[in-house]
Amino acid sequence: MAKKILVVDDSALMRKVLSDIINSDERFEVVAKAPDGEAALKLLKMNTYDAIVLDVNMPKMNGLQLLNELRKNNIRARVMMASTDTSEGAKVTLDALEMGALDFVHKPQNVTGCKTEEFKNDMLRVLSVVVDSKPPVFESYEQARANRKIVSGVVDIIKKKPLHVDGNSIVAIAISTGGPKSLQSVVPQLPAEINAPVVIVQHMAKGFTASLAERLNKMSEIQVKEAEEGDVLQKGQVYIARAGNHLKVKKAAGGKCVITYSDEPSREGVRPCANYMYESLIDSNYDNIVCVVMTGMGADGTEGIMHLKDKRKAYVISQDEKSSIVYGMPKCIVKAGLSDQVVALPQIAQEIVMRVGVTG
Repeated sequence: MAKKILVVDDSALMRKVLSDIINSDERFEVVAKAPDGEAALKLLKMNTYDAIVLDVNMPKMNGLQLLNELRKNNIRARVMMASTDTSEGAKVTLDALEMGALDFVHKPQNVTGCKTEEFKNDMLRVLSVVVDSKPPVFESYEQARANRKIVSGVVDIIKKKPLHVDGNSIVAIAISTGGPKSLQSVVPQLPAEINAPVVIVQHMAKGFTASLAERLNKMSEIQVKEAEEGDVLQKGQVYIARAGNHLKVKKAAGGKCVITYSDEPSREGVRPCANYMYESLIDSNYDNIVCVVMTGMGADGTEGIMHLKDKRKAYVISQDEKSSIVYGMPKCIVKAGLSDQVVALPQIAQEIVMRVGVTG
């Protein structure tokens, strides 16, 4: 049976174009349309849909306001945003992901751009991920504070009785669908004194990773940035791979390691691909390699960690099924027998700290 889709856009022409694309795939059927968030909310209070394709800028009630209403009414809908890739568009998209949207597609500025094969394929790919995702869970502010308190307690314990960690440490995280929101439960909880650099491959479209890094940096004690070519990896820093290229860790003079990018072909259908990142760590100067595989569709990370573990000692943490928005990437890690520890999202930060310790 085809999945039921609701399309919300203030342009009648855009609603038709998007609906035609969705209906061209037998897996989906557009069963309702709405010109704004207000009309969509009325529909959502009476009906259920397998996914919503939601525009941002609309009269009466825009996309973000609708997401806020869904949260207030505890309507757990699977939402896919249709967003532009301008700097403002990136900010609004991240706001939407924070408020419960599961993923987004970059919508061209005009209808002609929406009729390209590239956009059609991209939209159907993202929609297929969203309809198979878990609806969002709205974490209470009290729960978020409790989780932060737990990690702070772990850090205090480690400071009083330091962990003995042999050699240099690095943390390498792979994450995809549901990543921006899930990373907010991990990165801001990492202490500034963490005894390792943290590198992250998050599957995102071009133009969005810089905004993600900027947002996480504002929320965190630890420094967060979009990784640049030649960045020397430093403890207490988080480096997010730039969308559109593959991030690798490379040995440099003086025993240091630096970020480098490659324009090799997409792998696992994505660029950046975490497999390249993990494989690059085989020849790195790090003795204690902690790999973390979180929510996401597909199997990115599995092949890379398999090759890494074949050559080097690495400790692998995988996110559990219950807390994963899409239990794909971590599931593949577990099925391949590569996971050393399966952890719920709220505990990932503290387990990272337990494996690498803190400085000072």
